[in-house]
Amino acid sequence: MNRPAHSPSSMRCGLESLDQFDEIIDVRTPAEFADDHIPGAINAPVLSNEERVLIGTMYAQESPFKATRLGAALVARHIAEYLETCFADRPQSWRPLIYCWRGGKRSGAMTTWFNLIGWRARQLDGGYKTWRRHVLTSLESLPEPLRCIVLTGPTGSGKTRLLQALGRAGAQVLDLEDLASHRGSLLGQLPNQAQPSQRYFETRLQQAIEALDPNQPVFVEAESRRIGRVSLPDALLQKMYSGQCVQVKVAMPQRIAFLLQDYRHLFDQPETFKATLDRLLGLQSHETLKRWHHLIDTDQRAELFQCLVSEHYDPAYQRSSHGHYAQLEHAPQFGYDPTDTEESRQAHALLQALAGHSQPEPISPTAS
Repeated sequence: MNRPAHSPSSMRCGLESLDQFDEIIDVRTPAEFADDHIPGAINAPVLSNEERVLIGTMYAQESPFKATRLGAALVARHIAEYLETCFADRPQSWRPLIYCWRGGKRSGAMTTWFNLIGWRARQLDGGYKTWRRHVLTSLESLPEPLRCIVLTGPTGSGKTRLLQALGRAGAQVLDLEDLASHRGSLLGQLPNQAQPSQRYFETRLQQAIEALDPNQPVFVEAESRRIGRVSLPDALLQKMYSGQCVQVKVAMPQRIAFLLQDYRHLFDQPETFKATLDRLLGLQSHETLKRWHHLIDTDQRAELFQCLVSEHYDPAYQRSSHGHYAQLEHAPQFGYDPTDTEESRQAHALLQALAGHSQPEPISPTAS
């Protein structure tokens, strides 16, 4: 059902015309849409997830003709339903852009019917695959002019909180963990929030970088290649690795207090928490994991985080951080308290300190 349709070239357009349309309609299945889609598009599938599988199986195993005939009936039925429901109030002047997987029959059918009705509908030439190529190509070139200022520091330093405070203070930020819906560490899965697919993460990232002003520095948190289950593109990683660094320094009591705030949800499901820690077997011994399990069972939260920081996170940070960020060794230090409610004061202090130093040198810690 998704082979190229024989629609007139006048009914097709490219990505450069996106802003000329009132609405963007993705007619792919809900599963395809959830995996990735053009930002701002709405999903009006002309085949359900199950119907697409049925048609594909029939096409391969029985008869292309039978599959096409059944597919046409299903597509027509869905289009008719949309005309009577979600698109019933669209005015005659409405201009929708319609796309499917590669600009084939699914989007071609809806485009044809919409034009017969009188709407000035157009079909995206090449469909979603055109958008996907655009995202990947952009992610190769967009990071090049960026001037990154990288916030470094071990787990519990509150780098994300500082980054967000810098954004509220007027600085330009790129919040990779927000785009990835993950805090980046083993325990970084956000409660009740799934991560985007790799494709959708790259779409979100491309949009975020495209919105940045390359003439202004951009603050970003130090990350490894992977944030949870998604990966950062090489071009962005290389700009981060070569960027100016700021070492965020936090006293241990404040680190533990911050972790108790930010990761308290882990204790709501202690067995899941223990199973997650068990993934460290090999890096940590059975005896160590058993001791950590006991701290969870006895609700010794501060003691557990103290152990995790001193026995796992800090050694891992020391092993990994210095090998990637070229300017880390000579980076200025910034004393920070992530538990301080005066986040804006600390963010402004960092901005002022950086503005006053043309060469890397230590920045005095802020007051707690």
